[in-house]
Amino acid sequence: MGSMWTYGPDSVHSARQSLVGFTVEAADGAIGHVDRQQDQPGMQHLVVDTGMWVFGRSVLIPAGAVTAIDTGARTVKVAPSREQIKAAPRFTTDSDTADHTYLSAVGEYYLSLRLL
Repeated sequence: MGSMWTYGPDSVHSARQSLVGFTVEAADGAIGHVDRQQDQPGMQHLVVDTGMWVFGRSVLIPAGAVTAIDTGARTVKVAPSREQIKAAPRFTTDSDTADHTYLSAVGEYYLSLRLL
């Protein structure tokens, strides 16, 4: 599951800068903006504020789901569709990012999509 939590070779260089505020685009449309990012080796992920799209909730997206980062356009592209992201294990608080059970569930969910 390690590669799930690290940026791919095409994104790793761009991910070294702050992505906060970048627009996140799923395979079928925008889902929101990066609210926070975690750069701890082996646990890299984005917390995305979805605005009203998912009733004002945030979603956690592992770095392995990122397919491209365009620093000029300030966009992050991710492999899953909007519905797949919406169906991911629910992110509720920042304590979720330290909860091994929650992170395992997120990792298993995204791996089950076979997008990575």
